[in-house]
Amino acid sequence: MKNYEVTFIVDPVLSGDEIETTAQTYVSYLEKIGCHIVHIDKMGLRTLAYEINRRSSGVYFCIEFQSPNGEFMDDFELALRRDERLLRFLTIFLDKFGVKYNDDKRKGLIGKKKRTKEPVAAEAVAAPAAVEAPAVEAPVVETPVVEAPVVEAPVVEEIADPTPEPVEAVVSEEPVEAVVEEAAEAPAEEETEEKP
Repeated sequence: MKNYEVTFIVDPVLSGDEIETTAQTYVSYLEKIGCHIVHIDKMGLRTLAYEINRRSSGVYFCIEFQSPNGEFMDDFELALRRDERLLRFLTIFLDKFGVKYNDDKRKGLIGKKKRTKEPVAAEAVAAPAAVEAPAVEAPVVETPVVEAPVVEAPVVEEIADPTPEPVEAVVSEEPVEAVVEEAAEAPAEEETEEKP
């Protein structure tokens, strides 16, 4: 016998009866093809890690079952894929360690331990009387008060207007053409002098 586990998320917008019939549809499908249902875990409404089809929560179901062979798996997963009531599904093959883990989890050996409230003894509730130590008075020491000298702050004079005075632009009366001609002639003279 091969052990499998299918987990699927049902759309939470459906009514409670529709959610139950969706899960029951796949349980009856598995029984019809000859699988033995080991355990059905209705995990309930849970928040999704990310949105799926604009839904932020979903109703989780986990079905653990045994099958003589895995030939039906393609048709089963195709039915899960086509169902619009399901947001996601995951089918896994369980090895011997997975089967033991699920069995231990159902028995309560793995997972959250249930805390039982133990009755508290009457002696533990009553607080013991506090032991009073004799009060010891510390000597009072007076410290002399020293006055700090008073420093007068200098008087700040009025500051002149911080805006700078306008600066006149210096305009050269030399024509621009003459400057350009002089710049063009100067490198030519230097080149001739370097070639002797």
